[in-house]
Amino acid sequence: MFGIGGPELLIICLVALVVIGPKKLPEMLRSLGKGVAEFKRVGNDVKSTLDDEVTKAEAEARKREVEEELARRKAEKAEAEAGTATAETETAEAEPVETPVDAAAQPANGDSDEQKA
Repeated sequence: MFGIGGPELLIICLVALVVIGPKKLPEMLRSLGKGVAEFKRVGNDVKSTLDDEVTKAEAEARKREVEEELARRKAEKAEAEAGTATAETETAEAEPVETPVDAAAQPANGDSDEQKA
């Protein structure tokens, strides 16, 4: 702790005992302990608040990414459906319409007039 070992701590305590006096030293140490405890509590509160805010920000970022991915997939699906509909329309327009052929107009044995000649 700040490079203070056992001997240095003992010297500090002796100087405080001489300067403050034996009657007020326990009261001062109690106040110091309460101050340190309060400082730690405030530090922990700040840390937990920051952790909560970071967690919220990460959750919002993940949600935004998922929504963007969903929108992208919907756009791709709509584009694919539009492309399929366009291709079907073009195919329908390009193919000639077949008219039914009268069975009497064709030879019964499958020979055409050109093959007989």
